[in-house]
Amino acid sequence: MAGRGVPETVKTKDMTMTAVMAALICAAGPLSIFVGPVPLSLATFAVYLSGAVLGRKRGTLAVALYLLIGMAGVPVFSGFSGGFQKLAGVTGGYLIGYLPCAFLAGTGTERADGGGREAWLRPAMMAAGTAVLYLTGTAWFMVQTGRTVGEALALCVLPFLPGDAAKIAAASVLAAPVRRAVLRGG
Repeated sequence: MAGRGVPETVKTKDMTMTAVMAALICAAGPLSIFVGPVPLSLATFAVYLSGAVLGRKRGTLAVALYLLIGMAGVPVFSGFSGGFQKLAGVTGGYLIGYLPCAFLAGTGTERADGGGREAWLRPAMMAAGTAVLYLTGTAWFMVQTGRTVGEALALCVLPFLPGDAAKIAAASVLAAPVRRAVLRGG
């Protein structure tokens, strides 16, 4: 037994699953299509899944680990880029916005674990996380580029709504069975 009566195997499993989800985000992040100043990336799907599978604390920790790996220079950000300059650049607000996005997705899944009528919370909280992600990223984009709200929304939000809705739907369907398997295993 390790600190506070938590078995060492539980701590090891938590650390391992957090690392696995961080690796999933690292693998998905570089896969992107540049459709303007903000790339279309699979990273948001991996962020949704991270929060929804691991819960708000460990899911957010997996995203933080991804950001640290990218800031260290490992090419895990869009277009196989890395480094602190990417975080400080015009799309850096979106990268930072992954943190509250994972937290909210995890909050939704923890509340939806009862199933039944609460299952709607999972996609609803992913959508709320996406709204915070858009707000954070778009505000940072506007500061960096001097664009107006209308221009920023047209460039950075509207083109991504259908894709993010599809990612939320897919992550919502996958999250419950994957979370059950993770919680049951080990």
